[in-house]
Amino acid sequence: MATRRTVIKAVGAGALATGLSTPAAGVSRAAKGDVLVVVEKSSHSLGFFDAATGGRLKTVGLPDYPHEMVVDSRGRFAYVGHYGVRMASTAGEGGSAVFVVDLAERSLARTIDTRPFNRIHGMGIDRHDRLYALSEEKAVLLGFDDPSTDQAPTRAVPTHGVKTHLFTLSRDGERAYVTGLLSHTVSLVRPHDASVAPVLVTPGQLPESSCLSRDEKTLFVGARKSSSLVAVDARTMKVRRTAKTGGDPLRVYTLDDERLLVTDIVADTLTAWSTDLRRLRTLHLPGTPSAVTPHPTKPLAYVSLLSTDQIAVVDLNRFDVIDSFDTRREPDSAVLLTRQ
Repeated sequence: MATRRTVIKAVGAGALATGLSTPAAGVSRAAKGDVLVVVEKSSHSLGFFDAATGGRLKTVGLPDYPHEMVVDSRGRFAYVGHYGVRMASTAGEGGSAVFVVDLAERSLARTIDTRPFNRIHGMGIDRHDRLYALSEEKAVLLGFDDPSTDQAPTRAVPTHGVKTHLFTLSRDGERAYVTGLLSHTVSLVRPHDASVAPVLVTPGQLPESSCLSRDEKTLFVGARKSSSLVAVDARTMKVRRTAKTGGDPLRVYTLDDERLLVTDIVADTLTAWSTDLRRLRTLHLPGTPSAVTPHPTKPLAYVSLLSTDQIAVVDLNRFDVIDSFDTRREPDSAVLLTRQ
């Protein structure tokens, strides 16, 4: 049974509020029937939750240490990378597979073998439902033209980075921006034309997460060891501007045309930034944040808290935590399945 909590503690443009026992009147809530699907990486499972109540609906067991996940446009299948080790700093060969999860049946449908490409971490899917998976160990971006039936990758493109961890994909799938943790680079890769050499930039130390602006003209990168948020021209790969964040900017998300969301795993915060890199407001969280899953139509975000095994529900208008619910160990990437 899920444990319901409400924790509110905001600092920044919004008013500071604490001690509410129930969400305030008018606060946005998930619609009945919305389902949040969460990778519980250290419990080696995928959890299905009623997004409105936090109740667990189903648990799907997976091999050890699944990490990143994407879902096709129909909400039919989820694709989960088998990283196979707990963290990027963990030694080991890791996993060599993509798990295909049937979202209607809530079961593991099959496994795509990616050997010899291992430590599958970053995952992406384009508007044509073509799947992409990143081998951290081999620094190769794999492509699957029809992942619902493919038995192996249908293409592979070198990225020229080292310890390639995550990537951001253009909507048409023609451009991928791959971060290299040890090369301290971001590579612009053409997934469908391996003859085009990657274009690299060094935005700072330990770039991990990135996102594209809505018009796909700017790439925003979190440089973790440099404690920086960096705006890069998405075509030329030239750095446009840099802002110091403090702490450790683990994940970066585009919220809308004017705002970004950044999680910090040192300060345990969620911060809204303008797309011209001005800090707007900061929310202190009751745990260490990893992934953020914004609601597609409501001012809500679901934040995975690694250290407390919870999902925090954030009202993005008030920039408050309005609720939370328990997960299994180390919730990470998640997707929201909304009612049609």
